[in-house]
Amino acid sequence: MCGIVGYIGDKQAQEILMDGLSKLEYRGYDSAGIATLENGKILVKKKKGRLQNLSDCLELTPLNGKIGIGHTRWATHGIPSNVNSHPHCSLNNQIAVVHNGIIENYMDLKEELLALGHLFASDTDTEVIAHLLCELYNGDMVETLQTAMKKMKGSYALGILCSDEPEKIVVVRKDSPLIVGLGSGENFIASDIPAILKYTREVYLLDNGEIAILTKDTIVVLDANGEPVDKAVFHVDWDPGDAEKGGYDHFMMKEMTEQPKAMVDTLAGRLNTDGIRLDDINLDAETMKNINRIHIVACGTAYHAGMVGKFYFEKFARIAVETEAASEYRYKDPILDKKTLLIVVSQSGETADTLAAIRLAKEKGARVLAVTNVVGSSIAREADDVLYTNAGPEIAVASTKAYLTQVGCMLVLAMHLGQLNGEIISEEMKRLGHALLNTPELVQKAMESKEAVKTFAYQHFNINDLFFIGRGLDFYTCLEGSLKLKEISYIHSEAYAAGELKHGPIALIDDGTIVVAVCTQEKVFEKMLSNIKEVKARGAFVLAIVQEAHKGIASEVDEVFVIPNMDDDITPIPTVVYLQLLAYYLAVARGCDVDKPKNLAKSVTVE
Repeated sequence: MCGIVGYIGDKQAQEILMDGLSKLEYRGYDSAGIATLENGKILVKKKKGRLQNLSDCLELTPLNGKIGIGHTRWATHGIPSNVNSHPHCSLNNQIAVVHNGIIENYMDLKEELLALGHLFASDTDTEVIAHLLCELYNGDMVETLQTAMKKMKGSYALGILCSDEPEKIVVVRKDSPLIVGLGSGENFIASDIPAILKYTREVYLLDNGEIAILTKDTIVVLDANGEPVDKAVFHVDWDPGDAEKGGYDHFMMKEMTEQPKAMVDTLAGRLNTDGIRLDDINLDAETMKNINRIHIVACGTAYHAGMVGKFYFEKFARIAVETEAASEYRYKDPILDKKTLLIVVSQSGETADTLAAIRLAKEKGARVLAVTNVVGSSIAREADDVLYTNAGPEIAVASTKAYLTQVGCMLVLAMHLGQLNGEIISEEMKRLGHALLNTPELVQKAMESKEAVKTFAYQHFNINDLFFIGRGLDFYTCLEGSLKLKEISYIHSEAYAAGELKHGPIALIDDGTIVVAVCTQEKVFEKMLSNIKEVKARGAFVLAIVQEAHKGIASEVDEVFVIPNMDDDITPIPTVVYLQLLAYYLAVARGCDVDKPKNLAKSVTVE
């Protein structure tokens, strides 16, 4: 969600802070600000709206300090405004704070501070932190922060400046991501790697409760007990160009175009036509004898990948599976024990609700396997086993290549577990392996249909509603397509299991209502055809997506997209590309900000 960046060194901090914040715009935000320390004084500039508003302000009155912190805010406490923007300061700007997360007991703390004479300018929980630090300050910011941490409840990543200690930045991380970048004569902080990748590839990944003290020449890390930590340096092997648009109009289109390669990278070294090899997964046949159920927990797009995963695990590994939205998981008192395998799916590896699910499962003795994209992320570090999707950086808020690779990983894992428990025969393994190895080519062919999808989108961009219907695996694809459409085009959209139409949803169909019917599953094709006739009889305009063997459906519908014939079990991978493209072109035609849709953030790091 919100973005943090900080710098200390011999260069002007403003330029580096603004550059870092620009790399974090993809996270979603509604205001931005920076603070620098200059001649013993903390100076702050912050503006509601896009980063350009802040840039225009700084062009008129620049900040010249060589130490500073910056922030892009996504509103939680208080409306988007200049006053509610970060950084927040204590009385007389003695202390400045940037904060990702939520302080759950901020109202209690605020009342205590008001009684002590503190005055507040904003509605935020973050300003309470600045005043609390000021009230507790004893001349040593690290000791003060340790005391404050005992009083604060919730999640936080903090970057702190203090005018009484002008040669350092103090940071802490609790349940919200924060990294420290190592330079030569300069050091950095950030909430995500792209913010500082231009300046360093060597970082410390802070663990929960750790405090870091940065000067321009040194970095000291303390654990939750205040003891020094000998941190391992994590080397970032991304190409900086991976986080740039590379000539595309939007990151989303760039990332959709990268999907064939992402699938190749996901499968490389793990799959051949004879079987699966997952060297990084420590599950073996003996362990699987003691696993009698799987829970798949995720949010948003990752949750839809998990629903596909449930289908695969039950079909090919014959293990009972429950899927649950991570935001609901803890509150339903799930049945967890040593015989449960919890599989969590997260693009960022920092999703707050998913992390909470991991911690609950581990308390109950369950084994945790994570499917994620970000090496060294919190979820990757806290899980017992990790299967990385290897999708590469994904910047657009609307996830595309992460979803495809998550689905690929779900099938690979299901095949692997089927091998371990003897539920999948060698002929089935060869069939699935061959089908999976064809997915990069099939995804590429789907991308080559973008002009046809664009034409359809530009003919229908002024619609208010759109419905998706499908059965089996196609229904899960519809759910993801509907989410993409809502996320970036703001068109009201719903996805329904086609067999449920007669149980209520068909009442929504009027003349001209667009219905996208995904019909790639041979077993239920005839039933889908009946559902199409039902909505056509009520005036719907139907776009069907079918395999080539059923292209004759064109006589029954208004428009058809034909995909190559393929194994039904891998259809979710290439088919969803058409729905991604449809959402993209509808959003472009409607003039929407594709990469930064309103009210959304890339990584949801608060509950």
